Amino acid sequence: MCGACGQPDEDEPGDVRKYTGRNWNGPFRKTPGRLMGMSFIRLYQLTLSGFIGNGCRHIPTCSEYGYEAFARHGFWSGFWLTLFRVGRCGPGGTSGLDPVPEVLGEGTRRLMPWALWRFGKKA
Repeated sequence: MCGACGQPDEDEPGDVRKYTGRNWNGPFRKTPGRLMGMSFIRLYQLTLSGFIGNGCRHIPTCSEYGYEAFARHGFWSGFWLTLFRVGRCGPGGTSGLDPVPEVLGEGTRRLMPWALWRFGKKA
């Protein structure tokens, strides 16, 4: 990406752009589902997050995790990854470093969202 003008270089794929945002700086395809999910998370961060407080037991926080999950894996997988992460964050749940998986394994399919639960489990 051109640093001066902000336009993508000619060797970058046409639908992948660099995003420099608050939560995740990696490239992602800007599909309507991803943008909708990321907008919902950002709206939560700007409105309700201040009232709920900073009580997350994981790094990154649950909202940052959700934002990155939507950006990396799209709306469907990002939704389920975020939902399972919030479930793990409750009382009796896990804590510590829990990054978003870079790629989803071959055992995950669109109609089997419960297979995404294992990504947050500690080995």
